[in-house]
Amino acid sequence: MRLDKFLSEMGAGTRTELKKNIRAGRVTVDGAVVRDPGAKVEETSAVVYCGQPVAYEAFVYYMLNKPAGVISASDDPREATVVDLIAEQKRKDLFPVGRLDRDTEGLLLITNDGALAHRLLSPKHHVDKVYYARVSGAVTETDVDAFRAGLLLSDGLACLPADLRVLSTGMDADGATVSEVEVTIREGKFHQIKRMFEAVGREVLYLKRLAMGPLTLDPDLPSGAYRRLTRAEVDALSHAQS
Repeated sequence: MRLDKFLSEMGAGTRTELKKNIRAGRVTVDGAVVRDPGAKVEETSAVVYCGQPVAYEAFVYYMLNKPAGVISASDDPREATVVDLIAEQKRKDLFPVGRLDRDTEGLLLITNDGALAHRLLSPKHHVDKVYYARVSGAVTETDVDAFRAGLLLSDGLACLPADLRVLSTGMDADGATVSEVEVTIREGKFHQIKRMFEAVGREVLYLKRLAMGPLTLDPDLPSGAYRRLTRAEVDALSHAQS
């Protein structure tokens, strides 16, 4: 690829700044000064820009513990997005893999690997997404059976079979009955879990994604924080399908 493109993708500066510094002899490639912004370099080339080594990464992967109130988008002119939370980002091509509703928290993968995102989101691969939820009322075995059979929503959408596990049922501070549950779905329709519970007469009060395929939310990651995925996590995701 072009030298200025290499540096731009790694966030070394604007194209104008990069071209100026390259022509001024402030860049070396494999130990030799290169003054042509269009010079061809390899992803493995040893590039030093203004005295700082710049290593090329084709793909990057971040685990984000999404907080409520942030939208799942790459950019927005009016509101903060999940990509804005990646403070160390150098790349401009990051995006969230799938979407969590504004008020939904938990695991969200941020990357620039389109092929991996397609694998994880494609319905034909049936990658499990696991959620913790608090819902109104006492969730019953009848509800569990309905999820397992595959719900038909009011708008005609037929959901794939899902696993619903009741963790506890009790009273909240106002004396209302509330159930804590774990739900596993294998698709990701718009507001799907909320709509599934609406179909059985329940309301989702709180929702948090815990896992996506083999990737589980790091319990040491506070809300709004992120970390890079390990090599083992990336390898596991790349083979994720049922």
